[in-house]
Amino acid sequence: MHIISYKKIREFCERHSKAETSLNHWYRIIRHEEFKNFADIKRVFSSADQVENFVVFNIGGNNYRLIAFVRYQLKRLFIRHILTHSEYDKEKWKEDIWFQNSNN
Repeated sequence: MHIISYKKIREFCERHSKAETSLNHWYRIIRHEEFKNFADIKRVFSSADQVENFVVFNIGGNNYRLIAFVRYQLKRLFIRHILTHSEYDKEKWKEDIWFQNSNN
């Protein structure tokens, strides 16, 4: 998968250094995969969830959430948000315009 963009991981890790190892591990796995659908993601990341148009990945033992929009046909994964567990629970990420208004 082509990941857009690693910059979000880097910026998050600058604020949350404990997340760096886990996020980089996730990145190394994702960039070598070619997922055709959510079932393929689920086989690799069993704790991933499909929420509307987004795939939510649990990162770092459930301490962080990476929220992505996946264009399977284009082999692109767009990182929309990386959040702490408490930020995720506030559900502001659901206000993202891609949450319900995009086509896979």
